[in-house]
Amino acid sequence: MARITITLSDDKHRAVKEAAARQGKTIGDIIDESLEFYGIKTARSAALLVAKARQKAGLTEDEALKLAVEETRAERQR
Repeated sequence: MARITITLSDDKHRAVKEAAARQGKTIGDIIDESLEFYGIKTARSAALLVAKARQKAGLTEDEALKLAVEETRAERQR
């Protein structure tokens, strides 16, 4: 597993530390969940996800990619 150093404002650091304590998780868990929530994926895992969805839905690769982009944009606007 890789390690990373980030710089947060004191308020954000306190907020993530409190959230982790309330949820019985580590700060790393909170950050990992946040990245997952925002759809942060490697290009390979995103391509595999699109391929799986395309196969299930019977869409062409172009149709599936277009749908995935539309859905991602719609979700991010919420």
